[in-house]
Amino acid sequence: MKIYPAIDIKGGRCVRLTQGRADAETIYAENPADVARQFQAAGSEWIHVVDLDGAFTGEPTNLAAVQAIAALGMKVQLGGGLRSRVAIERAFGFGVSRAVIGTRAVDSDHFVGEMVQAFGEKIAVGLDAKNGTVAVKGWVESSGMSALEAARRMEVLGVSTIIHTDIGTDGMMTGPNFQAQEAMLRAGKYRVIASGGVSRREDVLKLAELARRYANLDGVIVGKALYEQRVNLPDLLAIARG
Repeated sequence: MKIYPAIDIKGGRCVRLTQGRADAETIYAENPADVARQFQAAGSEWIHVVDLDGAFTGEPTNLAAVQAIAALGMKVQLGGGLRSRVAIERAFGFGVSRAVIGTRAVDSDHFVGEMVQAFGEKIAVGLDAKNGTVAVKGWVESSGMSALEAARRMEVLGVSTIIHTDIGTDGMMTGPNFQAQEAMLRAGKYRVIASGGVSRREDVLKLAELARRYANLDGVIVGKALYEQRVNLPDLLAIARG
């Protein structure tokens, strides 16, 4: 199992939003690359980056910050506004290792299939669910499609990695929605990266136990708990390694 420390970028700064609400923003650092450097020093191989402005506007906005993070040599998983082939190719050109398609994945099977055919496992799909239903456009609109149905569609299209975020627990520090994550793991053979709600090391221990039962649990994204110093990244990495 992998640990994906998260950096959310808005206006060029490292922030966290509570349940994705733009009006519930906490600024943690002026320079996201400085935060990424700390994660790298702690031993993290991967980093999960979200361009929040891109998620809301539909076009990547914080490319300079993303490029600075990628230049550190970490594996960068990037989401937020990647709704065209041009945007995805630009991200890969900056050194991004994996592109996360969110809103466009729900809108267009054709686009997802085309991107998977072109880039293979470098494409992941982000399914952000509120009460089991996928939310899009920065979590401000409901797609009307269940997360499990969407995941099965993505698997048919050849998607190998699903990032499953439970919006109800994201940023709330109340623990992950284990039931929803387990349902996602059971629904297909794709790899799942769990996101939302990690608030203590016991949450990661429980996910590690889940990973022993489900080989397709690839990892977990950890954000606010790191910034609030409720968990220690080297400790989480050790748990993930078993």
